Amino acid sequence: MVKKKQIRHIAEMARKIRAYRELKSRPRESQKYALDYDTMTRPLTGKKLPVLAWEDVRRESRLFSLLAGMRMFGVGRLFTRKSWIEDHTEPSYWQITKVKVDYTAENMDHGKAWGILTYKGKQESEVKEVDKVMYHDWRLIPKHMEQEFRDFEPLPEPPVRYVYYPPLLRAMLFAQHQKATGKLLTEEPMLPLKRDVRLNKDYFSRQEQEKQSKEATAV
Repeated sequence: MVKKKQIRHIAEMARKIRAYRELKSRPRESQKYALDYDTMTRPLTGKKLPVLAWEDVRRESRLFSLLAGMRMFGVGRLFTRKSWIEDHTEPSYWQITKVKVDYTAENMDHGKAWGILTYKGKQESEVKEVDKVMYHDWRLIPKHMEQEFRDFEPLPEPPVRYVYYPPLLRAMLFAQHQKATGKLLTEEPMLPLKRDVRLNKDYFSRQEQEKQSKEATAV
């Protein structure tokens, strides 16, 4: 007979208290990303920003520095980044749909924001958290220019190009196909020069979740 596991209520309560204290003792966004603009150093960690970023830090704004001074914290407005304007001819911007402000920050200029991303003229369908909100390169798109950004139609994607497989990979594909089917591969395999997956933060977070779910599954 399997012995029933005894629940230790005091130990379980102590564990919850430790976890709660650890959560409360974590630095807030306003503490983590606070910056001394005279020395270009973050007080919490003592790390100095790269010299190449100093000019943008002095001239440009963080996302929440813009949101804090707007009605409804900028929900519904469009925001872009200086790096996107310089690097891409197609419009790239976020439409803010939700804002969670850190009210403990001195000027309420820290927190988290969610929205719909349009990158290089292609709009994504899902609402997700805005990344890199602490970067000093955010810009508000004026009201009279919003429709111009929205009306942009991206050019059709060029056809996918294909190349021959390297000799070793080609031989491995032929051997694998013959082992699986018992027949020789008659068509020449071709390698597409296109990456179907964007290697962004969402991709790696999904990979990590799948890995954790597989590890947690009982065999």
